[in-house]
Amino acid sequence: MSSEYYQSLLDRYWRRSGGLFYRPNQREACCPHYTLRLDSSKFHATKDQRQAINRFNKYVAGDEYTKKAARLYPRSREQARKRDMEFDLVERIHEAEAQTLKNPPLPLHKFEVTLEPDVFTEEKYAVFENYQRIVHHEGPDMISRDGFRRFLCSSPLRRGVFRSAEDGKERQLGSFHHCYRLDGKLVAIGVLDLLPDCVSAVYFLYHESIHKWQPGKLGALREIALAMENGYRWWYPGYYIHTCPKMKYKMDYTPQFLLDPDTLKWEKVDDELLALFDSKGYLEMPSHADEEATGPMNGAAASDEEEEVDQDSDNDEHSLFDANMPGIPTLEQMRSVDFDHIPVRLNRGFCFSGDIFQWDDGDISSHGTPKAAIAEMVAAVGTDLITHQTCLDFRRGS
Repeated sequence: MSSEYYQSLLDRYWRRSGGLFYRPNQREACCPHYTLRLDSSKFHATKDQRQAINRFNKYVAGDEYTKKAARLYPRSREQARKRDMEFDLVERIHEAEAQTLKNPPLPLHKFEVTLEPDVFTEEKYAVFENYQRIVHHEGPDMISRDGFRRFLCSSPLRRGVFRSAEDGKERQLGSFHHCYRLDGKLVAIGVLDLLPDCVSAVYFLYHESIHKWQPGKLGALREIALAMENGYRWWYPGYYIHTCPKMKYKMDYTPQFLLDPDTLKWEKVDDELLALFDSKGYLEMPSHADEEATGPMNGAAASDEEEEVDQDSDNDEHSLFDANMPGIPTLEQMRSVDFDHIPVRLNRGFCFSGDIFQWDDGDISSHGTPKAAIAEMVAAVGTDLITHQTCLDFRRGS
């Protein structure tokens, strides 16, 4: 899958876990998942975040290095004043790296951060095993190399390079491991999907030996800095579940925007929105009162036009159109979609869906039929993506 295509899916509430792509139904969930993103161009680190960076940088350099370097490489009065008055995240996040620190003298520790392909190594697995065992309290039977490979290595996203038409910068695309090494030892890994318009955080793991330095916070700040300095702009910290205490930290980074599941438009997270989170399960955005459903091209929500779910049915498999899922077009809206010209890949090559399926008299409401199955997939992915960017591959699972 291309990074450009996954960016479009991400902005339609999709997410990946290893090679599995999924989209949650917030209305029917006990703990609704919401997509967040942060605008790195407007981000300002809090006092606590600044202190975390400064403490770690001081630890890496050491007191002796700091004193000697101040004598050997004194800052000008203007540089010192600017440093005291401003906190440049990109500058500070790189300050303690081996390639940044001037020498002689030598710092107390050697700190390096590299962006590497998301391939499996024993070095990476050792960090994963320690993190899952110590932080998540998983037993040996729950931690395996195969699990690490499936979850955090060998992503289906193709790696490449993207040149922005706006700033001319070249940006890496695809899935990578952001590897943190201290004195030559791998101590943390940020699993990232680098997309045309964002740095998407997949997972962050670290070795117990650096726990005191708040590695999760340092990792988030470094990812925001990556979005800032390389022109990705947006940082996606993953799904947010308001009732999950472990996800509260995501709101410590601002300004955040939340993707409205119904309209697929971004809403700024403010006190009013957070108050709604506290009082409701599924969040109806304040702007909904002034909006009307538009159509399938922008993922408008199905509303009262949806057919009711047959509660007495013996079949546990229901149509997506009966699922009360936000952001899904109605059956009536979907009947105007051309299902005959969707690219299909078979063992013998490519063709169009209309060439292999005989469904002139079929209806997309007939759950279980090929036409209905494809209609559900089109509705979930987005009608605007389906003709030119999506190909149905029927070779898989055969």
